Amino acid sequence: MEIITYLFDFILHVDKHLEVFVQSYGLWVYALLFLIIFVETGVVVMPFLPGDSLLFVVGAMCGVGLMDYTLSVGLLLAAAILGNQSNYALGRYFGPRVFKWENSRFFNKAAFDRAHDFYERYGGITLIAARFMPFVRTFAPFVAGVAKMTRTRFTFFDVTGGALWVVGIITIGYFFGNFPFVKAHLDKIIWAMILIPGLVILLGAWKSRTKPAQA
Repeated sequence: MEIITYLFDFILHVDKHLEVFVQSYGLWVYALLFLIIFVETGVVVMPFLPGDSLLFVVGAMCGVGLMDYTLSVGLLLAAAILGNQSNYALGRYFGPRVFKWENSRFFNKAAFDRAHDFYERYGGITLIAARFMPFVRTFAPFVAGVAKMTRTRFTFFDVTGGALWVVGIITIGYFFGNFPFVKAHLDKIIWAMILIPGLVILLGAWKSRTKPAQA
């Protein structure tokens, strides 16, 4: 329970935790950030790490000279790309085995079948959009692997989406993260980063479930 409480506090106050870590451990912060982004994008069971808010705060810290912008962008972009590649490889390896499972308490084969069909048509744009959606970005590359999306096509959208996500959010944080209004309402901004994409996902899922009934 203490770990969950700390993780929740870290997500909502990532700016304070990260600043303390920089002051205490210096360059080791880059290794920590690389690990967090890699694990969030590369390990299917770790979808709750604070990717968006973390990148934004990193940008803000670069803006005041506490961290190096170029080094941060380079390392975290590498982490995001390699994480997705790892997740894709896991999907490619476990996919054929997963599809042999029967419906159970922990697995819904029909849901995976629908995801497979979806990736056959919209896999590329899904990978890019998923970068900006908590939870979804963790599962998207895995499902791409399960769906046997070609490696070259996957890599193209992996790199494109990763660049838009990492460079985009860090740069936004760099230029706007230290505005007094932003600093005063950072906790609300973090909540918005988490909740708004989640609501979009839920709305899309609801529409996809109700559409057949309307046909």
